[in-house]
Amino acid sequence: MPKNKLLVIGYVWPEPKTTAAGHRMVQLLESCKEEGYQIVFATTAHKTKYSTDLSKLGVDTVDILLNDDSFDDFIKKLAPDLVIFDRFMVEEQFGWRVAAHVPDALRILNTEDLHSLRKTRAICHTNNTEFSNKIWLADDTTKREIGSIYRSDLTLLISKAETQLLQQVVNISDDLLLTLPFLLNSVSEKEKATMPTFQERKDFICIGNGKHAPNIDAIHYLKTEIWPLLHQKLPDAKLNIYGAYLPQHILEMHKPNQGFYIHGWAENLDSVMQNARVNLAPLRFGAGLKGKVIDGMRNGTPTIT
Repeated sequence: MPKNKLLVIGYVWPEPKTTAAGHRMVQLLESCKEEGYQIVFATTAHKTKYSTDLSKLGVDTVDILLNDDSFDDFIKKLAPDLVIFDRFMVEEQFGWRVAAHVPDALRILNTEDLHSLRKTRAICHTNNTEFSNKIWLADDTTKREIGSIYRSDLTLLISKAETQLLQQVVNISDDLLLTLPFLLNSVSEKEKATMPTFQERKDFICIGNGKHAPNIDAIHYLKTEIWPLLHQKLPDAKLNIYGAYLPQHILEMHKPNQGFYIHGWAENLDSVMQNARVNLAPLRFGAGLKGKVIDGMRNGTPTIT
């Protein structure tokens, strides 16, 4: 029996060491590989120094162009049985081409989180307005995302709350939605035994990719409102902030004399997390599940959010 062909069209190259979304994509690829799929990962994005080597997972990779007929020839030749679109913007760009040239392929939308929900919450936060489903439904991004869900055969959601929102508020049929949280192995007793105890740990930690607006807002919130109060109570404690792609205005917040340290990207996040006593995640808007909270749980580090 030939292996079923899976085409994954990515929004970006997966970066499992910089973003929860990148970690999630690698989990999906690994799970599909275990199920015996022959996988091709295609994207219009450029690789970065953080991009994972998908060949080590046995995944073939292809560069594709946006708004170019060359994709039509590519998809017809590949003839995949299953296509996963990584986020609704990718489905908008390529879904109609997939439907036209491989109409029998199953089309799946991977949301990561509901982008429209995160965007609407951000707008409400900025405008100091209470969020409501009415505001969310009126947003153009919401209409686009819901349209993408209806065009797809199945949509993957990481958050049960977001599945329920689509079911109860939009009345989307249950058979179009699948709640699929992070795919993680249990932390073994052996792993737990090697972790530093709470007494052996020290200081605070905050982690977050600099390209993600909720993370930038959280760091500002820490610097201006939360940390001054903590520093006053605990003058010897440090706050260590880690994340790839931190913008210049965040890097300039590095103030060792105030116990506020901006470190940038951490290659071994688990090690850094395990040596911290408390994980701070003051997120004031967002959607999906929070990778930083999951990281805290898996490393025995209590999170305050």
